[in-house]
Amino acid sequence: MLRSKKLWTLLIAVGIISGVVVLERCSPGKEDAARVSVNKYIGDASCQSCHKAEYDSWLTSDHFRAMQPADENTVLGDFNNATYTADGVTSKFFRKGGKYFINTQGPDGDNHDYEILYTFGYKPLQQYLVAFPGGRLQATRQSWDTEKKKWFHQYAGQKIPAHDWMHWTANAQNWNTMCSRCHSTDLQKNYDLNTDTYHTTYSTMTVSCESCHGPGEKHLEYVNSKSYKNGKKIVGSFLETGKESSQMAVINTCAPCHARAGEISPHKLTSPELLDNYIPELPTTAHFYADGQMRDEDYNYTSFLQSKMFRRGVSCIDCHEPHSGKVYQIDNQLCMRCHEDKYDMPSHTFHAVNTTGALCKSCHMPAETYMGNDVRHDHFFRAPRPDLTVKYGMPNACNQCHSDKSAQWAANAVEKWYGPVRPAHFAEDLILASREDSATIKHVIKLVSDTANAEIVKAAGLYYLRNIVDPQSAGLLTKELGNSSAQIRYQALRSLSNFPPETWINQVLPLMSDKVRAVRIAAADLLLTVPSSRIPSAFQSAFASAKNELQQYILYQTDFAMGNIMAGDYYLRQNDFRSSQFFYERALKKDDQLNEARLNLSVVYSSLGKNKEALEVLQQALKVQPKNDRIYFNLALLYNELNEKGKAESSLDEAAKLNSQNPRVYYNYGLMLQQRGMMEAATRQLQKAVELAPEDGDLNYALCWIYFQTGKMEKAKEVARKLRRINPGNPTYEQLARQLGL
Repeated sequence: MLRSKKLWTLLIAVGIISGVVVLERCSPGKEDAARVSVNKYIGDASCQSCHKAEYDSWLTSDHFRAMQPADENTVLGDFNNATYTADGVTSKFFRKGGKYFINTQGPDGDNHDYEILYTFGYKPLQQYLVAFPGGRLQATRQSWDTEKKKWFHQYAGQKIPAHDWMHWTANAQNWNTMCSRCHSTDLQKNYDLNTDTYHTTYSTMTVSCESCHGPGEKHLEYVNSKSYKNGKKIVGSFLETGKESSQMAVINTCAPCHARAGEISPHKLTSPELLDNYIPELPTTAHFYADGQMRDEDYNYTSFLQSKMFRRGVSCIDCHEPHSGKVYQIDNQLCMRCHEDKYDMPSHTFHAVNTTGALCKSCHMPAETYMGNDVRHDHFFRAPRPDLTVKYGMPNACNQCHSDKSAQWAANAVEKWYGPVRPAHFAEDLILASREDSATIKHVIKLVSDTANAEIVKAAGLYYLRNIVDPQSAGLLTKELGNSSAQIRYQALRSLSNFPPETWINQVLPLMSDKVRAVRIAAADLLLTVPSSRIPSAFQSAFASAKNELQQYILYQTDFAMGNIMAGDYYLRQNDFRSSQFFYERALKKDDQLNEARLNLSVVYSSLGKNKEALEVLQQALKVQPKNDRIYFNLALLYNELNEKGKAESSLDEAAKLNSQNPRVYYNYGLMLQQRGMMEAATRQLQKAVELAPEDGDLNYALCWIYFQTGKMEKAKEVARKLRRINPGNPTYEQLARQLGL
């Protein structure tokens, strides 16, 4: 019984991580070949003669300074034999032969001299790039605060050992993978999986005109043509974004770098749909607070799409001058360009004029600090809700300033000023949906059915149905597969991954030919483990094409540690154990703290008959995370396979003590206790399992059977009736019901 559930449980536990990893070496599918841009990049100098004002404005921007060669005009840091000591590392900054150097801790733990080749960023901090073997560029941890004029450490207070993934010489600080796409124009990563090397290229080193407007060859040919000079106008003038672009065209121009998102493929499709090329994160608890506020380094796209300003047609360039990147006016004057003056008065702000509390952004755009000193404002533009802090613990703008006061104090003030009733907002339903309990479906229905809610909010609601495996959730998710929004279709597919194929297969099959690439990929991923015999011949060609896109998506970032886990998962789901072993082991070489890789690697080793290696890798995992209940569960499964029942039971007990949220922990523990005749203890474990997964047939059947065995007939009958509802006509359930006289 334990062994039969092992692979399934681990796949559910790890799954496919949404939105971050994809493959570089494959070619685009035939359907997409015509949509891949054949226009060429020609460089910013070609724009200057016709667009001098815009060009000069761009020269003042942070975009222009995103990445530059290190020289006396670009380096802002103190390299005059300055030293800086923090977190156990002493670094020296100096110049030699007109070049810039840093002496700091290298990958071996010793200090070495490293030449600075490029500056990276401009304000409020500037980092520096160092070349390493294999075409890698690495960003230094030592950063220059351009306002305070001093060196500082990002991740202050953390002593990061030389072998750690977060060390400046390692994967997390690798320019090619983590940074380059948003700091250069026409970036081609060109990663070689076989040699683990890069040949990264770009058309312009920094963020130039063509980063936003697209390649300019056809535009230049057009404006130099006779037809243009004779007055023949073409809408857009062969530019991807221009003066007449729609709201979403503008937002999607900014989104690739101002969203927390993953690339789908190096082969960009010429498409107005963002999800043809990128998969943005949703405002879920994976990276945001439960109410949708930014928590991690989440950038602006997902926040802004939640806002009322977005619903009213506002875009990025209504506030930010597109070429300089600067806001049109300072502080409240910017907001007053659209809003009535009454909002800039104490009768609305309840703060004295010209104070921080009277600034619109203080209340409607609370800030977080990232990268050590980079203060960024949330672009969700909401009214402060300290009442949600009182009820649910969400942050609020009032207490960000008034940190010496309670949330209840702030809530009372808001009620005094604006009355006892808060306007309806999706935040509360999003919070309650995130609990993934019996009430989740009710709140998701409210989120999805409210036409005032943004697509990205509705998609976030659907995300929380992924573990609510019941007919109502399945019905809602399959219904949304027909939604006009690619974001909603994509998330509905992702959330169906735990549902049995019979609940969705007929609706999913057509989506392998969806017009949006991310949706096709998600459909192929969902169908990956369905036996080929269940895919009708009419869909076989579409499946082959979509699966090819899925493989490109999975493997594109195998230079990234987590990318190797995704590749390992991909092959494990197809029972290709050798390939999955290769990628899991490779992930651990890039980041030896990645227990996600160890957990599934243990499954691979066991499937290959390497139980000794499986046990060793789980014991290593336990050293990294001694309080991880999943490791104990995996150990229990392995010990059971090795016929070491005592160790298996002990491991399940440890997992249960750690309050595991995996119902299979309690199910398997209950079965072991039942086999030993410990019926009361077994009953408690099975009850816990059913609490965590109320609609799971296996768990309810086991609980019903133990009630029957221990003479608790009324309880047994109650569960048997439930089993009939869960799976009507199931012969095993019917037999038990008949034994109970039903």
